[in-house]
Amino acid sequence: MKIAILPGDGIGTEIVAQAVRVLGALDLRFETETALVGGAAYDAHGHPLPEATLKLAQGADAVLFGAVGDWKYDKLERALRPEQAILGLRKSLGLFANFRPAICYEQLTHASSLKPELVAGLDILIIRELTGDIYFGQPRGRRIATDGHFPGAEEAFDTMRYSRPEIERIAHVAFQAARKRKASGSEGRVTSVDKANVLETFQFWKDVVSEVGLQYPDIALDHMYVDNAAMQLVKAPKRFDVVVTGNMFGDILSDEASMLTGSIGMLPSASLNSSNQGLYEPSHGSAPDIAGKGIANPLATILSAAMMLRFSLNQEASALRIEAAVQKVLAQGLRTADIYSEGTTRVSTREMGDAVVKAL
Repeated sequence: MKIAILPGDGIGTEIVAQAVRVLGALDLRFETETALVGGAAYDAHGHPLPEATLKLAQGADAVLFGAVGDWKYDKLERALRPEQAILGLRKSLGLFANFRPAICYEQLTHASSLKPELVAGLDILIIRELTGDIYFGQPRGRRIATDGHFPGAEEAFDTMRYSRPEIERIAHVAFQAARKRKASGSEGRVTSVDKANVLETFQFWKDVVSEVGLQYPDIALDHMYVDNAAMQLVKAPKRFDVVVTGNMFGDILSDEASMLTGSIGMLPSASLNSSNQGLYEPSHGSAPDIAGKGIANPLATILSAAMMLRFSLNQEASALRIEAAVQKVLAQGLRTADIYSEGTTRVSTREMGDAVVKAL
């Protein structure tokens, strides 16, 4: 099992280190190699995704990724900014399906911004399409400056685009995920989020998802406009099971859902291609303001490693062990700063890693 370790920038190095320790505590054998990515790679090699890093990721069964970005790189031309590394990896590896579970652990019910009764038992899976939509549609407008801005421009616009195969493959992923969750006791429902009342692209999306849904008669399908979905996530989040949506809407809704759980520091994510090769990363960013302070929450990265074991490395039992260890640590009252509350014990990044390893 070959794993590429790409810690990245900011707190990325701190949180990935703890996830690697947790993987090392399992009775499994891994071949791992670490490489620079993002701002750290730019500083060393003049590019956020050096050829050696890309080749390492392409040759691995899975990539464990930290986070990239720092304010000091904001004046670089867009193609050289740290964030381009993650876009380049998604494109080169063909990562089209982003899984972002939003689970509110019993011990963190009171850390959510919503009332406990609204989030107790919350378990949502948001599936975001990663390679299409307005993020990858052809941009139009005046030639931009090297720093990514439009000096003196009067207008600029981007193209929203989806093809039938792109929609069909993400729809199949969503229905299959709902079927697996149903076998474990979930409702077995897919909610497709669109803006079909305004955008032709998403009327097409709605039509294609409906066609694919006919192949899954055991799974319920409903459609919801994105503005209503955003409202329902804070009004009645437990009405959702699996949510599937486009690139831009998924980007926004998954971050909204993260706050239902108490902290974005608890949310893992997986980005998969058609061969189940995947890139696994926490949903949060590089947080340069707290980097080096030892206070970042490593649990999202540790849980991302569990997803890696489940989806790319076919080690379900070990994935369950890690998730159980995280729950045990939370039950013991251990908390990093982002989820700390009166009556719990505040611990550092390293101490949280220690506790998970001990629980294993």
